[in-house]
Amino acid sequence: MIGAIIIAVLLLVVIPVSVLMSGAVGAAILGYFTKESVDANYEGSELLDL
Repeated sequence: MIGAIIIAVLLLVVIPVSVLMSGAVGAAILGYFTKESVDANYEGSELLDL
């Protein structure tokens, strides 16, 4: 019976939280590199001052 409770907790809590956190980390990494690329492409432009 305790095994079923552990599996239920894993399915309902641990797995969804880990998927959301890994998605947040992926979004942060993608955002960082996208910003760096745009800043490098438009260096010296007046658009960066906005």
